[in-house]
Amino acid sequence: MVSLSYQPHLFQGKHRIIPAVSCTWQASQSNIKVVVNGAAKNIGRAAILAVSRARGMEIAGAVDSSFVGEDAGKVSGMAEPLEVPILNDLTMVLGSIAQSKAAGVIVDFTEPSTVFDNVKQAAAFGLNSVVYVPKIELETISALSAFCEKASMGCLVAPTLSVGSVLLQQAAITASFHYDNVEIVESKPTPYDLPSTEAKQIATNLTNLGQLYNREDISTDNPARGQVLGEDGIRVHSMVLPGLPSSTTVHFSGAGEVYTLRHDITNVQCLMPGLLIAIRKVVR
Repeated sequence: MVSLSYQPHLFQGKHRIIPAVSCTWQASQSNIKVVVNGAAKNIGRAAILAVSRARGMEIAGAVDSSFVGEDAGKVSGMAEPLEVPILNDLTMVLGSIAQSKAAGVIVDFTEPSTVFDNVKQAAAFGLNSVVYVPKIELETISALSAFCEKASMGCLVAPTLSVGSVLLQQAAITASFHYDNVEIVESKPTPYDLPSTEAKQIATNLTNLGQLYNREDISTDNPARGQVLGEDGIRVHSMVLPGLPSSTTVHFSGAGEVYTLRHDITNVQCLMPGLLIAIRKVVR
């Protein structure tokens, strides 16, 4: 089952969708071995720090084409080395983890074109996968679903790792039943990926509810009115100014009132609590 809702896509045997924000975890006898693929990226470095400090898991491998041979801890800004070198050979890293017989997870921050092969390799060595790769195609998600069912392995494809973003999307779904008008306004410091994945996800979630919004102004050719997504009147306005935080705001209005939901991201650290939840979920 492939869902376009705010929930991550979690495939394991019979396809089950499990919300990202509800997680209970019990400590196991051995730590979860985590491999970070894309370790030299900003998000990869943050993940190495977060995993190394988290209870019940440890960094067991780091893969990237940059900083090859350097200590993953040092590259991530840790005071002490992890004694885990960054390698550019995923197969070698996965093989060493498989020999330990411990529960293992590969966290993939790479590119849409490499995700499927990376997950296949991880499954071959008995590791589950957490994938956070912007612009991943639905065709790739469908292929991963079919593959993971056949291989009886887990793969969690996360549209977002931000708990705040998930909560915003949940609140927007609840509010949409009470208001007739809605518009999405986002701001970003760079013009990359507009409308953003988050804005499109919110619009998709609301569209899937089968409602019609902004009936009095459902279509327009005026570019100042923003981009209409779908056929239900939901618009997205994207503002780009260097120095702005990444922000997503959903405005609802009804008779005599305006209801506004907003979520700001100031740095990549906001993704780490969601990442740790995802790692624990996919192992379970």
